[in-house]
Amino acid sequence: MGKNTTVLIVDDNAMLRFGLAGAIGHEEGLEVVGEAASGADAYDLYAMLKPDVVTMDYKMPGEDGVECTRRIRADFPDARIILFSVFESEEDIWKAVKSGVKGYLTKNAGAVEDVMEAIHEVADGGTYFPALIAQKIEVRKQQEELTPRELEVLQLLGEGRSNKEILDHFDISLSTVKHHITNIREKLGAADRTQAVVIAYKRGILKVD
Repeated sequence: MGKNTTVLIVDDNAMLRFGLAGAIGHEEGLEVVGEAASGADAYDLYAMLKPDVVTMDYKMPGEDGVECTRRIRADFPDARIILFSVFESEEDIWKAVKSGVKGYLTKNAGAVEDVMEAIHEVADGGTYFPALIAQKIEVRKQQEELTPRELEVLQLLGEGRSNKEILDHFDISLSTVKHHITNIREKLGAADRTQAVVIAYKRGILKVD
């Protein structure tokens, strides 16, 4: 009999960890070797256990799943991590992809069978991105990245700030503010600043507090 695929479960919700551990424990060829409730604990356990696959929650207090994935893969490039999330926006998915995840499942849509299939596929060296997720990744690949300053300006636009307030905030000229807004509109495919904000919320670049 071959060696079981070892799995580390990372989720701040104890009941979700319990349920996932039970499901994995009943799947032939899989074995849960550890559980973590935070990104910090996940990193430490990964370094100690070197599991074959990690199931990682996206939203956790402190270091989130994307940040933790990025940190683990910086030190362990062969780490195979599947992200579980309630987020389905292009931007959230894209951040996960850039961090190096090998799979992405939404908690709202992921059936147990899908989870097991994802773990087996990723353990075998593949990736697992359901059709809707894969489609959003392809769409996002075609879009130009906003610069850090453009993201900051966009955040202020989302707060309803005027050009004068934005130039005062950054201590820059009015022409520079207008240049940033023009770039933001063009990259988001927006006709004006209002539409740019609407698109940014829809894509998950801006979030409602």
